[in-house]
Amino acid sequence: MHIIVLGAGIIGVSTAWHLAERGHTVTVVDRQADAALETSFANAAQISVSYCEPWANREAPLKALKWMFSKEAPLLFRPTFDIQQWLWGLRFLGQCHDAAFERNVRQLVALGAYSHAALKEVVASTGIEYQRLTRGIAHYYTDQKSFDGAADAAALMRRHGVQRRVVDRDELLRIEPALAAYGERIVGGTYTPSDESGDARVFTQELARRCAARGVRFLWNHDVLRLIRTGGQVTATALRDRASGEVVTERADATVVACGSYSAPLLRTVGVNLPIYPGKGYSATLRLRRPEAAPSVSLLDDSVKCAMSRLGDTLRIAGTIEVGGWDLTLDTPLARARCAMLVRRVEEVFPGVCELDEPNFWAGLRPATPTNIPFIGATRVGRLWVNAGHGTLGWTHGAGSGKALAELISGTQPALDFGFTGPRAPGLRAATPLPSAA
Repeated sequence: MHIIVLGAGIIGVSTAWHLAERGHTVTVVDRQADAALETSFANAAQISVSYCEPWANREAPLKALKWMFSKEAPLLFRPTFDIQQWLWGLRFLGQCHDAAFERNVRQLVALGAYSHAALKEVVASTGIEYQRLTRGIAHYYTDQKSFDGAADAAALMRRHGVQRRVVDRDELLRIEPALAAYGERIVGGTYTPSDESGDARVFTQELARRCAARGVRFLWNHDVLRLIRTGGQVTATALRDRASGEVVTERADATVVACGSYSAPLLRTVGVNLPIYPGKGYSATLRLRRPEAAPSVSLLDDSVKCAMSRLGDTLRIAGTIEVGGWDLTLDTPLARARCAMLVRRVEEVFPGVCELDEPNFWAGLRPATPTNIPFIGATRVGRLWVNAGHGTLGWTHGAGSGKALAELISGTQPALDFGFTGPRAPGLRAATPLPSAA
């Protein structure tokens, strides 16, 4: 089949790779000049199968109300006049109970383990290098009450096959000695050795090059104008070349929408309404002044809800989510405050380790669902598929989401217990089970 993939982030490029592996003719469309220049560009860099808890939990509504008045809040709900935001918020509140939380964790872990195995397969077969570190993820706490609750969270993850263990301060400092300067403030942590980190942008761009080498066609600098629906099927996509202004129609046997947050408004034009809403996330990438004192274990800071990952001679710190529309501006009082918080936190935890004069700030729109579970599969419109809604876990779930959708399109049932979108095609074959990523 000829398949169009709309979007060249980690999700779209992974989908294209696995479709090409199964013999399909693939065209990838993106409005940028290269892959991974939007949501996949400068994320937290973590492959966090073991730290995938949904935002929605029984404590979230009260915390969200309290955080509405803080510019540095980890999750900031900024009300707008957008009806889609309010509908998303109501669905989010509907997930804020223990039964939904555990159900959603089960789905996220299943997809994460499958995806981690798929990523390892791609890396082994392609040799892509992307500042990968396989030393796990450590989550450190400075508040005793929060640390006391870490045991329950770790036990929940172990019930789903994730070996997250609680460690005291001394063991945490042995796992990551770079935390020693901040050690007196730390009361304990958790650690998962199976997780890892790496540069999602570098990986995605390298995978796109390998896709092109095996015949995948990329239409860079092309805007998606509309999906063309004939009867009950999408048969083509109207595109505009940004350089020439020419409008072209690209026909295909199937179309995959993998446009991150922009997937939802595009899908609504053909009658598919999915609760995906943008969450603005921030990161700062800082050059290392003292590389020997920088961490090599990827970290989660419970106090400010941010992640820190070593990427070669830089340190990436990322965190905070604003649910407040489509603005990507960095030059506003709110954005400046959130960026400054990230840099300040790096200096507090790792004093003198990073160059602070020229931080590389970034903001991206995380395509969030109320459950944090992405939509992967068929839509109710014929020949139209979706792979979107990964929130903060696009890098963690990207390889597996691409593989799973390619299997579904090819008539095979992926080997994981996951609630795929849309009806299952008749006669789907069961895939060979993959080994656990743990």
